[in-house]
Amino acid sequence: MIGVIAKPTQQVVVEEFFQLFKTPWEFYRPGQAYDVVIATAEEIPEVKTGLLLLYGATAKNIDRNLGVVGGQVWEDGKLFASDTSFPTYGKTLTFEPASAGVPCVMRGTLPAGLRIEKPDSITIRLGYDLFEETAFLLTSGQPVENAEIPTLDIHIEQLRAWILEAGQSLLEIPATPAGYRFVVCLTHDIDFVGMRDHFFDHSMFGFGYRAVVGSLRNFLRRRLTFGQVIENWKAVASLPFVFAGWARDFWEPFDWYLETEKDLPATYFLIPFKRRAGSKVDSPNASRRATAYDIGDLKESTSRLLAHDCELGVHGIDSWHDSNKGREELGRTRAVTGALSIGIRMHWLLRDATTPRVLEDAGYYYDSTFGYNDTVGYRAGTGQVFRPLGTEKLLELPLHIQDGALFFPDKLDLSEQQAEQRCQPLIDAAIRLGGVLTLLWHDRSHAPERFWGGFYRRLIAQLKTLNAWFASGSQAVGWFEKRRQVRFERAQSSEGPTSRVLYEGEKIVPPLNVRFYSASWNVSATAARAFVDMPWDGISADGAEWQTTEFRSRPPEASPCSS
Repeated sequence: MIGVIAKPTQQVVVEEFFQLFKTPWEFYRPGQAYDVVIATAEEIPEVKTGLLLLYGATAKNIDRNLGVVGGQVWEDGKLFASDTSFPTYGKTLTFEPASAGVPCVMRGTLPAGLRIEKPDSITIRLGYDLFEETAFLLTSGQPVENAEIPTLDIHIEQLRAWILEAGQSLLEIPATPAGYRFVVCLTHDIDFVGMRDHFFDHSMFGFGYRAVVGSLRNFLRRRLTFGQVIENWKAVASLPFVFAGWARDFWEPFDWYLETEKDLPATYFLIPFKRRAGSKVDSPNASRRATAYDIGDLKESTSRLLAHDCELGVHGIDSWHDSNKGREELGRTRAVTGALSIGIRMHWLLRDATTPRVLEDAGYYYDSTFGYNDTVGYRAGTGQVFRPLGTEKLLELPLHIQDGALFFPDKLDLSEQQAEQRCQPLIDAAIRLGGVLTLLWHDRSHAPERFWGGFYRRLIAQLKTLNAWFASGSQAVGWFEKRRQVRFERAQSSEGPTSRVLYEGEKIVPPLNVRFYSASWNVSATAARAFVDMPWDGISADGAEWQTTEFRSRPPEASPCSS
């Protein structure tokens, strides 16, 4: 059991942190013994623990007794621990060479973390505040320059490693369903449903220019093949026949995606009202945010998508800042889908600090707006579904990879080979850390003049080889919601202290993994990460009905694994 001594203002973020690092914990109770204590407060009482993790850039009342001498305070920076680096966004304290202990975290050549061993305990003094960092990541999010770093997940990974290296046993429910390595969500923002809706408007003229002039430029830049240039010119030449209804509309997205994603669930975010640009849009091209279609125009297409078990969500216009308009947009979509729990992603990814509370008030089940327009990566520093601070029910499905950010000339402007190299670290991180990898491919990205469909096919083919669980947005959020409903309770048995796992919800499909790291296995660097996994659907085990289970010094017979 972990005891937490936090600052009074940090209660909510502590609770959310331990929904992400799903392990037994409680706020510290005086006189109670704990395997591990995590503290960010300035005043630390005398505690009974095998490992004390002391975070913060301000002086602690026990620093002197520990032999810790504070040095310079930095506003932010990049820290290094073992073979991992990660940024900090709040204040970071480095320590003087005269300090006791062995450096375990560095800021350049200066120690920002010290490991102090005593005969009966270990203290790790860290110069940054774990929960302040968590709050920043889940609200403001990371700047573009650090987008590729899953910072919050690294904080969890590092904390887990310190606990295990200190010889402590650990019970955890990882952010990955049993039998899978991570979760994949395939999503589509539908801004256009066909060229026929854009007769002699800026979209048609923009397409013509990019397909004719832009094709030559991209051919010279080796972004397009000669065959693709010819296809673009043919598409321009076919425009009169497309508008007349005599030729196939090459911007129609649904057939291509249904064929490409055959037997895989996908989520389509659809515009609720056409010709609405929305208000509070700070852009010189704000009027172009209005679309020529809305969900009411797509009766045949929406019926076909639902018949293929696809999910339909809201591609919101004004929901991000106005809960009344949010309810209106939600109601329009609910009337088509019949679903009670509906997710949203804002058109152009518009949001501000109030957006999560506005969306919750409007009645949305989840949001998937927290991502980047200009790059790919982890804006919240995590691959996990999380609850935005300040909300009660709304969950956030973070966005990680989108086509426009990879390929648009005014974004990353990558070749397909460069895009593969840019996406691979995110895939590797998903394998190592679990959670969700959320992809966004827009409606016409497979078609002339973009031709980003081949890259998308290869990306899906690669992900299918990696034992990922492909889920719709609601399926992924629902699985994490059930994981969040699991509680831990301190208990006592004849064999000593134990943690009881409690769950009272519906059957969990796919099951959770209940993972147990035993201190008795920690005899080497490799064994420090040995664990036993037990699949659990929240209802049954070994054929018997159950809702609680206990884990003591060793779980029921299972083969140890290594991460």
